[in-house]
Amino acid sequence: MARSKTAANAILYYEAGQTYVPMAALTDGGDGVKWTSPDENWSGYEGKEPVVRPDGLLTGGVITPAVSGTDNLVDVSAGTAYIGGVLRSVAAKADLAMLRGVTTDTHRITSVVIEFDSPNYVFAAEAGVDHTEFATTRGAAGAPPLIPANEVEVGQVRFTSITDAAVAEAEIFQVPGTHQERSDYPVWDEDWAEGEIEFAASIAAIHVGPTRRKVYAAYYTPIYAEVPNASDFVPAETTHSVTSTPIYGGAVGARSATLGQGSFSARLSSGVIDNLISHKDKNLWFKFLPDRYRDEYILTQGVLGISRQFPAGNSIIANCTISAEATSIEVES
Repeated sequence: MARSKTAANAILYYEAGQTYVPMAALTDGGDGVKWTSPDENWSGYEGKEPVVRPDGLLTGGVITPAVSGTDNLVDVSAGTAYIGGVLRSVAAKADLAMLRGVTTDTHRITSVVIEFDSPNYVFAAEAGVDHTEFATTRGAAGAPPLIPANEVEVGQVRFTSITDAAVAEAEIFQVPGTHQERSDYPVWDEDWAEGEIEFAASIAAIHVGPTRRKVYAAYYTPIYAEVPNASDFVPAETTHSVTSTPIYGGAVGARSATLGQGSFSARLSSGVIDNLISHKDKNLWFKFLPDRYRDEYILTQGVLGISRQFPAGNSIIANCTISAEATSIEVES
């Protein structure tokens, strides 16, 4: 029978500090849903949580028929947008010209965008190609235009007549995800363990290329230090239970799952000024190697709780808990 190994050579690390990774573009996974960074294990330490900023409109940018009443013109209210990971302010624009089709090509879509016109970001118009009917493929005749890179689509004006006239409310479209790029749409989940985000819906490739708008993130990665004199590490894992309800002729079962706390113990130097103590109640990464001479390890992220004991004739002990929001992760190397 194979001999069972012990954890005598184990070692436990905790997130003792962080390295800042400045705002940079994430990588599109190819489906417009998942976007990744070059780093895993984003820190969740208080005040150092990741900041994710997809390019897109944030506030304002409401398109209305021009107050002047002049044919083919719209007004756009002042707004803000994230572009390149930076918050940009855009002044209101009055009497922005929309293009109509010519001759028999009655249908034309013009996009209102935010572009850089040194030294400011401004509202501008990007006209699509006119046609006899509307189309959906970006850049095609009768379809919305492909938007230049590093610009943001705010809305669309859709004409079905070549005759000059004041823009009608019904010709203005600003539905997020269809006619408008918003920084907060679609919503996303952040996977701090993998260093990636996943949107609730795919971001369409509406920019020249065609390509998708850019998604930026800034975050911290953990710097690990050994937990001094650690022992008895327990990862955060799910336990399962079954309850049953008697019914005539038998019973009906129901299954439930519970995420348990991780835990470990540590012998302290003073029990007051130890560095581990300074991080109590903070959200930290923990890295546990069952054998310090092998590559595999377990990662756990959670809030560090500490209960100290000061016995008269023995070591000062910290009984620590890790309150995680997800189960621990096994990493092979």
